[in-house]
Amino acid sequence: MTRRGLLAGAALVLAAAVLALAASVVLWQAPVGVWEAVNRYLPLPTAELQVGGDRITVEIATGSARGRGLMHRAYLPEDHGMLFVYRQPRRIVMWMKNTRIPLSVAFIDADGTILNIARMEPLSEQRHASRGPAMYALEMNRGWFEARGVQAGDRIDLSPLPVR
Repeated sequence: MTRRGLLAGAALVLAAAVLALAASVVLWQAPVGVWEAVNRYLPLPTAELQVGGDRITVEIATGSARGRGLMHRAYLPEDHGMLFVYRQPRRIVMWMKNTRIPLSVAFIDADGTILNIARMEPLSEQRHASRGPAMYALEMNRGWFEARGVQAGDRIDLSPLPVR
């Protein structure tokens, strides 16, 4: 390959790197609407669970998806939620940074027993923790659990989950 060809190839690689860097900066500072679009195109696996007398659809967040959670979403459909799944029982702490939807979270142990339920404020960095070792946290629209009489000590059948 000639020197001219090598220089042209290097220029193309440099241009691609600059374009990739510019795109990452734009996405990093993107408005909420862009992140909603990203969430929409990166769907999480779902499952249907029975909570009390109600059937709900949950998105299942594991690994890095737990960090994204319901951030930047404008709404959560009724009887839909997000189930955060952890590998081992542990104290789980949740917050609402960048989350605009008012939510309630139920902390659930490995057997499916609800340990405690917390009401969370949108866009708050206040921490809400499980009252014991939990493997799951179920976020629903705020007041969903109360409206259905679901409380600490109730059990959720987690057998439909693809990951446990």
